[in-house]
Amino acid sequence: MLDAIARNRVATLVCVTVLVLLAVGLAAPGFLTGNTAAIIWSNGLVLMLVALGILPVILTRNIDVSGGSILGLSAVVLGLTVNAGTPLWGAVALALAAGTAAGALNGALVAGLGVPAIVATLGTLGLYRGIMLIATGGEWIEGLPDGLKALGAKGAIGIAPLGWVVGALALALALALRTRRGLWPNAVGDNREAARHLGLPVRRIVFGSFTFAGFMAALAGVTFAAQIGFVPNQAGTGIELRAIAALVLGGVSLLGGVGTAGGVVVAVIFFTAIDTALVFLKIPAYWNDLIGGAMLLLVLLIDGRLRIALERRDRAARYRRATQLPDRTPLEDAA
Repeated sequence: MLDAIARNRVATLVCVTVLVLLAVGLAAPGFLTGNTAAIIWSNGLVLMLVALGILPVILTRNIDVSGGSILGLSAVVLGLTVNAGTPLWGAVALALAAGTAAGALNGALVAGLGVPAIVATLGTLGLYRGIMLIATGGEWIEGLPDGLKALGAKGAIGIAPLGWVVGALALALALALRTRRGLWPNAVGDNREAARHLGLPVRRIVFGSFTFAGFMAALAGVTFAAQIGFVPNQAGTGIELRAIAALVLGGVSLLGGVGTAGGVVVAVIFFTAIDTALVFLKIPAYWNDLIGGAMLLLVLLIDGRLRIALERRDRAARYRRATQLPDRTPLEDAA
């Protein structure tokens, strides 16, 4: 069992997360409750949506750093349209459409025109942020309707309606990535030329991955607006870097072809649990980044050392088996 945990980064991360939560629970009575679990889940929804959206992109050996800008743009579309009198469902649909279209543009640049993903998404990061600021004049969007806020308010067992939606999406993505078609992004990221020779529609897979990332970032924008009740002019800034960190922590390879939705969910919960624990411990907010970064490095260090130790042990075991083989004579070999 210990071997299985040590060989699996997600399992290592789960163990570290549990140990951290237990330690905080000892230091801050009242932390280890169902209410705290609901808070951690709710606080991680936006980051989880952005990270899960980027997952298929990275599986294809690409990267998307425009997720935060798409989040902000979608939230602005939602805020402007709903405040202009559009029904809530129509405003949400327009926000999701805007984010999906932004993701599709990223996909067209990368899959259609062959622009390197980092270059394309760095460009669209500024483009979408600029459109967002021009549309709002740099002002915050306030006065969002109560119907939108209700989507992010506590519901059954302390989880908001959008919290259930995100959980269902995470489960659906985890199952989808285990199907035959769901493994196509892994195949593209593992060996693009081999995937093309096998007849996989490589360009469509890459385009679809970026489009999906745009949709998930748009849903993150809706969730963000519903949770805080307004749209600041810097909504989503920097969240894509935190999402990529969560992906790496969750066992997703930046070289493509390796990663699971479950690992991403666990990593996001880890990050959110650390932030929530700091609040319970009454540590000033400006310590969050330092402590979160230190914990990230600690988990990666533990994981790396465990893997090295296991490799050395396995290598030594193979050597011992090789040296303990009985000597055989040519006559015995012939027999």
